[in-house]
Amino acid sequence: MRKLLFIIVLIPLLAAAWWYFREQALPDYGPAYREYAYVTNGKSNTVSVIDLRTFEPAKTIPVGTEPTGVAANSKKNEIYVVNTGSNNVSVIDAEKNAVVATIGVHGRPYFIDVSEDGRRAFVANSGSANVSVIDLENRVVLGNVRVGSGPGLARVSPDGATVVVSNRSDNTVSLIDAKSLHVRSTLPVCQQPEDIAIMPDSSKAFVTCSGSSQVASIALKSGKNASESGSVLALLDVGNTPVSLALKPDGGELIVCDFGSDSISIIETANNEVGSSTLIGQHPTRGVVTRDNSRLYTSNFGSDSVAVYDIDLGRRIATVAVGSRPDGLALSQDQNYLLVLDTQAGDVTVIQKRAPRKLEPTEYSLLTMIPVGVQPNGIVVKAFMVGGAKK
Repeated sequence: MRKLLFIIVLIPLLAAAWWYFREQALPDYGPAYREYAYVTNGKSNTVSVIDLRTFEPAKTIPVGTEPTGVAANSKKNEIYVVNTGSNNVSVIDAEKNAVVATIGVHGRPYFIDVSEDGRRAFVANSGSANVSVIDLENRVVLGNVRVGSGPGLARVSPDGATVVVSNRSDNTVSLIDAKSLHVRSTLPVCQQPEDIAIMPDSSKAFVTCSGSSQVASIALKSGKNASESGSVLALLDVGNTPVSLALKPDGGELIVCDFGSDSISIIETANNEVGSSTLIGQHPTRGVVTRDNSRLYTSNFGSDSVAVYDIDLGRRIATVAVGSRPDGLALSQDQNYLLVLDTQAGDVTVIQKRAPRKLEPTEYSLLTMIPVGVQPNGIVVKAFMVGGAKK
């Protein structure tokens, strides 16, 4: 009788526990829907494909030597992988998850940026002081534009008019006219310029300078004063060793990851002022802001964690432990899952955001850890319908 009573009591408890602690499933968009994360594995010469409908490895794709940067085309189902060691770009068909073309560029490329119309890509070649411009329709290099020394990143403005290039070795920024493929101006900025963020209206760009603990604000369009176009508007003092930028989708605020200060600095973009600074975790490297402008996630490279910062409240609200040496971040299409590259551990940590309940009061939990290759260093998410494209 006691055993029977125990079973009668236990079954509802187990059912209740399952109800409270079950993990949310991704929405079912139909049989044609695909959502993948693509991870470059620098020391494995591969790209790992993770199916975000099931959070399981889908495929491992051989690419060139030492793959680093990766980007998705929003207008068609293609992924582009920069191979630093072999000086080329692999084109992956996302529907087949196979390399369909390889495009040669110049020396030591690291990152790639794709124009919003999906027609061109821009690759800064750090070893040859130029930027390769790629026609993505015909998969050919249109030209190689000479810039400053040691260009690390080339980013194209949302309106497609300007390509901003950070030249780390000579402390300058090059502005390329994207139509004529000529350098419009070369601007001396601060020391060791690296990451670039461009305002949604393409009015100005912000560039981190890790060597002088500053962020440069650069005018891309003429405002009331036409002479401001193509000029440095301000040099903003932030924390030590600013390494990356995360721009709110509405463009109102820019978050700087200050690696050396274990903090973030928040820049008010309209008036080029540093609004506040907050300790966030040991050696923050990357940040990403949710589509609704409410939350910032940062990877804390030195403390093997991810910090969750509430932008409206102006404070950190959670810290989630992840794998060893977290760096790159990406959000799933529905924004409910954060993917974290654990560069030393060789895996991807998946963090789930959920509505707090009585028996699960925490908003964030670790869903799973997915093994990838050796030294994962770039990640992008692509969601689409087979035969079409979806951002």
